[in-house]
Formats: sequence, C-alpha cells, structure tokens
Amino acid sequence: MARKTAFWMFASVALWLAAASAGRAQGGATPAPPAPKVTRVTGTIEADDLIEVHVDHLAEWVSPTNDPSKLIPYIEGLGLQGNYPDEVHAAKNHLHYHLRITPENKDTWINLLGAATHLSRPVTFSVGLEKQTPFDTVFDNSTPLLLVVIDKVYGVIALVVVLFTVVVFVRLARTTNLIRGDASETDDGLLRPYNLGRAQMAFWFLLVYISYVVIWLITGALDTITSSLLALMGISAGTALGEAMINADASDTRADRIITLTAQKQAIDQGLAELQSQPSGGDPQRLEDARTRQFQISQQLAKSTASGPPARSRGFIRDILSGGADYSLSRFQMGVWTIVLGIMFLSSVYNSLTMPDFSATLLGLMGISSGTYIGFKFPEKK
Repeated sequence: MARKTAFWMFASVALWLAAASAGRAQGGATPAPPAPKVTRVTGTIEADDLIEVHVDHLAEWVSPTNDPSKLIPYIEGLGLQGNYPDEVHAAKNHLHYHLRITPENKDTWINLLGAATHLSRPVTFSVGLEKQTPFDTVFDNSTPLLLVVIDKVYGVIALVVVLFTVVVFVRLARTTNLIRGDASETDDGLLRPYNLGRAQMAFWFLLVYISYVVIWLITGALDTITSSLLALMGISAGTALGEAMINADASDTRADRIITLTAQKQAIDQGLAELQSQPSGGDPQRLEDARTRQFQISQQLAKSTASGPPARSRGFIRDILSGGADYSLSRFQMGVWTIVLGIMFLSSVYNSLTMPDFSATLLGLMGISSGTYIGFKFPEKK
C-alpha cells in the first residue's frame, strides 16, 4: 500500500512539472512579426522621378539582419538593382526613392520601356531586398500602377517640334535645291533631279535627329550618339562633298576649255584679218588654212558652250538611281545598303532605346559603296 501511494505521488509531481514547463514555454515565446506589405505609392512611376512608398509593418520588419536601406523597387517583378532609397522613415513605415537609370539597372529599364506602344503601361510594383522575393503588395495584376513611358507635356512639345522640322524639310526638298542638283529650277520652271549624295545625308540626319529626341524623352539620356554613328554620318557627308567637288571640277574644266578656245579663235580672227588686208588678199594657201582653222575652232567652241536641254526631275526613285539615261548599279548598291543600315538603326532605337554601334566591317562596307558611287561619277560628268 505504501509503495502504491509513493508511485502515484511521484507520477502526480512529474505531470505537474511537465505541465508547468509547457506553460512557461508557451507564455515566453515571441510571436512572429506581421509580414510587410506595400499599400501606397505617392508620385509617378517614371524614370528619373521621385516617389514615396508606404510599407505596412516596416518598423516591425527592421532588425539587425533586415536593413531597410537595402530595399529596392520591383517593377513587373524586375528589381532595379542599386536603386536604394534616398530616405528611410522606418518608424513611419515609408521610403523615398529616386527612380534612376544606372549602369546596374539599365537593362531592366530597357525591358520596361523599350518597344513601347503607348505613353504609359500598367505594371505591378513592390519593394524588397536585392535578388530576393519582394514584399507583398496591393499593386498586383488586378490593381496595377501606371508606368509613364513618355510624359504627355514633353511628348506633345517634342512631337510638335519634330513634325514641324519634318514638314519644313519635305516642303523644301520638293520645292528647292535642298537635296537636288546645283540649280533649283530649269529655264522652263521644272525642277532639277534629286541628288543621291544629298538625299543620303538628309536621310541620316533625320534618323539621328528624331531618335535622339525620342531616347531623351524616355530615358533623359543626353550622350547617346555613338562614335560609329559619327563615322557613318561622316561617310554620308563625305559622299555628298565628293560629288559636289566632281561637279564643280567638271564645270571648271568646261569653263577653262571655253576660255582657251575663245582665245584661239580671237587670234585666228586677227591673223585672218591681217592676211585679208594685204595686197591681192595675201597668200591664198595661208588664207585657206586660216579659214579652215577658224571654222574648226568655231565648231569646238559652239559644242563646248552648248548647254543642251536642262536636266529635269523624273521622280525621286529614278533620279537617285540613274546617273543619266539608264539606272546605275553603283547607285542601286549604295541606296540598298543605306536602307538596310537604316532599318537596323530604327530597330536598335525602338527595342533597346540606344543608338546602334555599327561594327568597323559595316562602316567599311558603307564606305566602299560610297566610294564606288563617287568613282562612277567621273564618267557620268564627261
């Protein structure tokens, strides 16, 4: 009987100690803090803009292992690497960001802004530590924020300026010698043919001008023109300049020949007059030779001074592809390569928001095409 009583007393004490230990463990456990969640964004989601992000329970999340100054924005699930908050107000549960385009996050911005079809697009938004899952957010696919690609005010101003430039260019190109031959109009009022070298130079000018404005509107970048693009523009300018020099040289050669023939004719006329003034008309053979030479010089002079019918425009395509009566392979080759590089240029600007960096091989190919075209200009002018 005494043994049973001792056993039950021991069992009761053991159960009481176990229950007390469990109670102390349950009462002393620290509950997990609530998960942070992005609930409000003040400002515009746009490159190079300022925003304020409110994160519920941010103060509770902060700890020695959780640094709020390392939180970065996540747009469409893509983290803007290195874009840390400018100000952290953990006690008030909000962060301040300057949405910068930096070398670390440039590719992310290109993915977000490139190949845009509208001035803005809906996106999800949150914040989180780099290369980790971002915080929960109310701005998910069901309630997204708007990412501004181009600001409406600046977009309208830039559109007006660009359209005005293009309209003025087209009008001048059609009615003046802006990209035509040396004279704006023929004697009968018809316009001169279009000039391939000047047309190519105008083509690259408009592409670079419009693309520069678009890239600046979207990214705010100013230094976007690459060295290879400068080389390409130099090739087109050199082509137009070389063509102008050939035309000027041909005109100078023709003028020099007219001056020489005129001087020769004047000398022959004077000699013929002296022969005719002699008694009995002078030596008949010398007189006949002088008259024959006078006729030959007069024929050459008339041929050199005859300008022939003025060249007239037969349409843009035919003018730039034909150097005379027929089409030219050198002109066709130069025109095709210009269009191909232009397409590559537009694709790079639209998809990557950057000016293309053409390789030395492509620049060499364009230089060869332009050089071939200039070379064939010599026989055209003879």
